[in-house]
Amino acid sequence: MSIIIVGCLCFILACSPHDPKEETVSMNTIELPEPQRSGDVSVEETMEQRRSVREYASTPLTLEEIGQLAWSAQGITDPARGFRTAPSAGATFPMEIYFLLTGTEDVPDGVYRYRNENHSLEPVIDGDLRHDLYQVALQQDAITNAPVVMVITGVLSRIEPRYRDRAMRYMYMEAGHVSQNVYLQSVPLDIGTVVIGAFSDDGVSDVLQLDDGEYPLYIMPIGKIR
Repeated sequence: MSIIIVGCLCFILACSPHDPKEETVSMNTIELPEPQRSGDVSVEETMEQRRSVREYASTPLTLEEIGQLAWSAQGITDPARGFRTAPSAGATFPMEIYFLLTGTEDVPDGVYRYRNENHSLEPVIDGDLRHDLYQVALQQDAITNAPVVMVITGVLSRIEPRYRDRAMRYMYMEAGHVSQNVYLQSVPLDIGTVVIGAFSDDGVSDVLQLDDGEYPLYIMPIGKIR
């Protein structure tokens, strides 16, 4: 019996690696305003109006707007089970959402990670890193023109123990679900965005100081439509 118990414990530990993203929330965490869960624009209208936008007004986004976009990407919609606004294979939730913020009122420029468990932003790196990101993403102007840049990443260790060889494929699919949510949420906010998939993986990882096993999947410049 003891051999069986030891074997089960080893299996659980192997399938549940330590996740450095699940640490205590920083004391400097920025609380986001409660997201809106209803609006005046229908789903059909958002799908009809959704477009890729690469030029933006210089107006900074508000915390309300940033919070709404963060919630659309990975907000928790079922606290009891942890379900989110975007579907996830086997509810493994490998996605992480980062924001490069510049000019946001009362928020220092820097890189922030979205903490969906309490709908907040956790500071990760100080300063405006848009130009650094621009350099490792084929110098696409939308990145430096946008007051906010969202970066979607995936932590493979959360999904790989369950799905093995198909884990990376499912992680890519989930990034698509997340980005479409952000596109659709942008419409009623009069905000434009575009998905960028052309970049140096290692370069983005270096700029954002990502952990080993965390992969950049999408860059989304975001700003008010001019």
